[in-house]
Amino acid sequence: MNQGKFIMTETVSQVTNETLLEQILSEGIISNIGNTPLISLSHLFDDISPEVSIYGKAEWFNPGGSVKDRPAWNMIRQGLVDGTLTRDKTIIDASSGNTGIALAMVGAALGIPVTISIPENATKERLRLLRAYGTHLELTDPEKGMDGAITHVRELVKEQPDQYFYTDQYNNENNWKAHYMHTSEEIFSQTNGKITHFVTGVGTSGTFTGVTRKLREKVANIECISIQPDSPMHGIEGMKHMETAIRPGIYDDQLADRNITVSTDEAYTMVKRLAREMGMLVGKSSGANVVGAGKIASELDEGVVVTILCDRGERYLTDELWQQNGE
Repeated sequence: MNQGKFIMTETVSQVTNETLLEQILSEGIISNIGNTPLISLSHLFDDISPEVSIYGKAEWFNPGGSVKDRPAWNMIRQGLVDGTLTRDKTIIDASSGNTGIALAMVGAALGIPVTISIPENATKERLRLLRAYGTHLELTDPEKGMDGAITHVRELVKEQPDQYFYTDQYNNENNWKAHYMHTSEEIFSQTNGKITHFVTGVGTSGTFTGVTRKLREKVANIECISIQPDSPMHGIEGMKHMETAIRPGIYDDQLADRNITVSTDEAYTMVKRLAREMGMLVGKSSGANVVGAGKIASELDEGVVVTILCDRGERYLTDELWQQNGE
């Protein structure tokens, strides 16, 4: 079934029943979001106990290539169900890349236009991916970073509130709920309930928040550790240094059992190791997550540590990461 044509014919505004909506979308690209594999990472580290296992959840297997497919779809789905998203509106948000690409993919599948506010210095790959889905881009001052892109979207929505469906990924509860309902359940099942530590970075904080809240309901004594960059001026795309950034409304600074930091150099080095030692080309936040998981694993005598491999690395090939040392 061609979802876009169906929605264009029936109009999104007529889709008001959640069961009907899921039936409409059951055979298309959106139905392939989730159920990503766990990949063993233990042999990357020489200093961990043989009784400790480290796994990365390979989110690049999602059709849009990142973990952000999950919240993007859940935020849009809820808008369709409650009627706040209709055919005469444009989906809009600020993004450094992955959420924007995910929203663009879902919007294209549904036949709904998408506008993304993104810093002008985003990699060419990300900008081209967004345009390939037919997305309208609002390019913002790179010196203002993601906070500048967020401010610009808020201004657009304030000026024309009836034109836009603002997914507002940093404050939308349906962001973390996607991971509460699905990502956490997959991790629990894939580890046979034996996970002891969940470790991942925070950007919007949706992944950490949703997975942590559900795993604490299912696993006694689980420890959940958040990762942040070690300085405000960092190069780990997708992560926030919370002390100096606009804090997402869904971020709960009391949720983590511990907070650890990772440097940009550590993350970049791990990205290259993952590519060259494991054949996994991933992004910089994935590198940071694996470094953080390794730090936690090195403290343990036994346990199962799970982290998130957030996205594909192809969308960063023109970034400074791959231009070091004359590459």
